[in-house]
Amino acid sequence: MFLADQWQDYEVLDCGGGEKLERWGDVYLRRPDPQAIWPARDPSLWRKAQAHYHRSEKGGGSWEFFTKLPDRWVMNYKNLRFYVRPTGFKHTGLFPEQATNWDWMTGLVSDRVKQGRGVRVLNLFAYTGGATLSAAKAGAAVTHVDASKGMVTWAKENAAASGLSDAPIRWLVDDCVKFVEREIRRGNHYDAIIMDPPSYGRGPKGEIWKIETSIYPFIQLCEKLLSDNPLFFLVNSYTTGLQPAVLTYMLSTAVKANHGGHVIADEVGLPVSGNGLVLPCGASGRWER
Repeated sequence: MFLADQWQDYEVLDCGGGEKLERWGDVYLRRPDPQAIWPARDPSLWRKAQAHYHRSEKGGGSWEFFTKLPDRWVMNYKNLRFYVRPTGFKHTGLFPEQATNWDWMTGLVSDRVKQGRGVRVLNLFAYTGGATLSAAKAGAAVTHVDASKGMVTWAKENAAASGLSDAPIRWLVDDCVKFVEREIRRGNHYDAIIMDPPSYGRGPKGEIWKIETSIYPFIQLCEKLLSDNPLFFLVNSYTTGLQPAVLTYMLSTAVKANHGGHVIADEVGLPVSGNGLVLPCGASGRWER
């Protein structure tokens, strides 16, 4: 398992009964998690929660606040800083389990930069920029693409908080598939590609994305953007149907077959301090040269 176990500001305190109790800096949040189907170990611990997200039977949900929280606050991960806040979709603007992928890609980028070679990274479905900031901090030039203007603005604020306002990051609000198609026509190439696609989504002009039918053709499309000496290709999945073996097969047939290298895929997880378990948080597939 790819384990995100280097956090200081973030912690899963306990999980069970379809929920998790988390510490986000000094703020304690209780949120749904369909993977946590076992009983919670210490129900008394859950009284620490300052806010609780309740799912609605009609879809979506809402927050119940037990105390006034800041409008937003800062989370630190090593040399990166991120703004977080409870959003209407239960999320906070940060997926802490992805730190394990940030560390992996940072090492690859840093090694190549130390050799005096530039690294161009394309981050698709880039959200609030965790991977973008990690790659940029390691010395890469990053193209950050997301269909949500609000998420791109949030990512820029995270970059500023991390001291990366002047870093070579290109910020784009665009449909990822259409952007990649245009980049292929332009003849542009990248040394590394990151994609963190949603299970379902719509682009700025109503373009529909369904991961089960869209992901493999999109990986094939993105492979055409890789440079002659590519560094890595990362695919994240929160969809239970895309198991590590599926990610391995997709990257092996679409990327490894043309560029060599090797593929490894595994579950991504967060340690749970209260019960010694690891909370599964999806899967990642990694190709590297």
